[in-house]
Amino acid sequence: MPSSSNAEIFRWHRYSTISELEAAAVQAIQQAAQQAISHRGQFHIVLAGGTTPRRIYQAMRSADADWSAWHIYFGDERCLPVDHTERNSRMAALTWLDHVAIPRGQIHPIPAEKGPEAAAADYTRTLSGIEQFDLVLLGLGEDGHTASLFPGQDPGNTPDAPAALAVHDAPKPPAERVSLSANRLGAARKVIFLVTGESKRQAVTDWRNGENIPAAAITPAGGADIYLEAGLLGGSEP
Repeated sequence: MPSSSNAEIFRWHRYSTISELEAAAVQAIQQAAQQAISHRGQFHIVLAGGTTPRRIYQAMRSADADWSAWHIYFGDERCLPVDHTERNSRMAALTWLDHVAIPRGQIHPIPAEKGPEAAAADYTRTLSGIEQFDLVLLGLGEDGHTASLFPGQDPGNTPDAPAALAVHDAPKPPAERVSLSANRLGAARKVIFLVTGESKRQAVTDWRNGENIPAAAITPAGGADIYLEAGLLGGSEP
C-alpha cells in the first residue's frame, strides 16, 4: 500500500472501463474551465499526448464551452516538423483544437522544430507570465515517465528549475524533445494523470510503493489526481 505521505499527495481514482475514465476526465476538464473562467476570466490548460488523451480531446469537440477564454499549452513535444503526425500539437489540432473557436493566438505549441535548446528557451519565455496553470493533463509511460521526463534524467523538480527543459537521448524515439519541468508542471491548481493499458501496471505499482519514478516528481500543492483503470490496482484499494 502507498505510504501516508504518498497518499496525501496522490489521489487514486479507479474506473471499471476506459470509457468511464474518459467521461470522468471530460467532466473534470469542463468543471475546471467553468470554475477558472468564473473566478479569473481565463482558463489555462496544459495538454498531454497519447492515445487516451486523443479520445478525450475528440469528446471535447462537442463540449458547451466559452472557447474564447481558453488558453492552450503543451506538457512536452517531439523535435519534429510542425506538421508531423507524431507531434502532440498536431494530434491535438486534428482531433480537437481545429474544430472549436479557441482564438489561434491563445494556442501555444512548443516550437520544438527549432531544436531542444532554442525551443525550451522560447517556451520558458512564453510561460513567464503565468504563475499557475488551471489544469495540467499528464500520462504515464511503462517506465514511469510523464511528459518527456524520463528515468535517469533530471526532472527539474527544484524551485529554480527552468519552466522548459531541453531533452536529449530520450529512450524512445525521437531522442530530442522539449518538456516542461516537474516544478513547472506542478505549478497548477489541478493536475490529472490519465493511465490506461496493462503495460502500465508495473509503473503504477512502483509509484504506489513510493518508488522515485519521474511521475512522482510532480507534486502540486493541492495534490494530484490519478485516473486509472481499476485492473491496474490489482486487488488493492486506492
